[in-house]
Amino acid sequence: MIPVTKPFLPQIQEYGEYMNTIWERQWLTNNGPLVNELELKLKSYLGLDHLLYISSGTMALQIAIKALKLKGEIITTPFSFVATTSSIVWEGCTPVFADIEKDTFNIDPTKIEKAITPQTTAILATHVFGNPCDIDAIQDIANRFNLKVIYDAAHCFGVKYKNKSVFDYGDVSATSFHATKLFHTIEGGAVFTKCPDLLKTMAFMRNFGHNGPEEFADLGINGKNSEFHAAMGLCNLNHIDNILERRKDLYLHYRKILGGLGVSFQKLKDEQSYNYAYFPVVFESQQLMYACIEALAHEKIFCRRYFYPSLSSLPYVAPVNLPVCESIVNNIICLPMYHSLTKSDIEMIARIMLRVQNYGLSVPSPKTHDSAVLEKEIEEILTKKVEV
Repeated sequence: MIPVTKPFLPQIQEYGEYMNTIWERQWLTNNGPLVNELELKLKSYLGLDHLLYISSGTMALQIAIKALKLKGEIITTPFSFVATTSSIVWEGCTPVFADIEKDTFNIDPTKIEKAITPQTTAILATHVFGNPCDIDAIQDIANRFNLKVIYDAAHCFGVKYKNKSVFDYGDVSATSFHATKLFHTIEGGAVFTKCPDLLKTMAFMRNFGHNGPEEFADLGINGKNSEFHAAMGLCNLNHIDNILERRKDLYLHYRKILGGLGVSFQKLKDEQSYNYAYFPVVFESQQLMYACIEALAHEKIFCRRYFYPSLSSLPYVAPVNLPVCESIVNNIICLPMYHSLTKSDIEMIARIMLRVQNYGLSVPSPKTHDSAVLEKEIEEILTKKVEV
């Protein structure tokens, strides 16, 4: 079986060394030494002054909205994971959707400006699949209309924009360290800000508002994370450069081998600063997409319609017509991408997709195609020049 993703796991002995220290200290949670060590090492690796380790990426978004004291309308993208929208609604604000760019899948800045009303207080944009938004254009809009900016950077570990971590932009950036991410702490996330006062507010908020054992500075929630999760993060941080290098190698092989099929790829802002976290493809037609999904599943290869459906179709938001987003969500899937995936796996995926395209097979059968012809076609694709 080839799943759409698998978590990277270090050697169990490496994780076990941290477990031994936890048992010795018997300090399991509540801002323990491993949590502090992880925060320090992440700041050093990412080149950032401030971050807070949080229990999840969703909690990071909720704390960001609460800390910025946002009310009214928040302009956001319809093409993201559900938490981007649900966090806005959960915090008592109203999501206002702006359509996306067809090639980058990110929110379209020209549509943001048209969506602004007197009730607009912020922009919450997602760097989709780790591909940075048009940060300069979004910040220009925010400056002119006095709006706050939050970035859902859940997919962005290791991504840079103009030679700085993409987490360094916006009033607050939020990321996820869930097990499906290329850097993970099993469950977890982080918030980032350049503002020390805002960081202090969010630090209180993640720990019930505590300002000492018998004082409370502000309204808070349990957004902390444990020593066990931090231990996994410390282990995985030791391997992150190898993880990023491996992802790039797999991504480029996908691009090379699928270049001749009826699919298009996400336009990357800067491929040299990208983390290659996902491999989304957009099909020319729904019919071809469904046929490929069925054929791959028949061989126990599982992809995901990510993101589907459009967030503007959620039952707790007002419906809106967003034609670009709808055209993408109806034709996009993410193919398998994880550290232990092999190039042979990718070539098998490509062969199945090529059979579907060339022979119209919803479920491939060795009796209904010429395998020698298919092998030759794959070989021709493999010799093509890679273009990203």
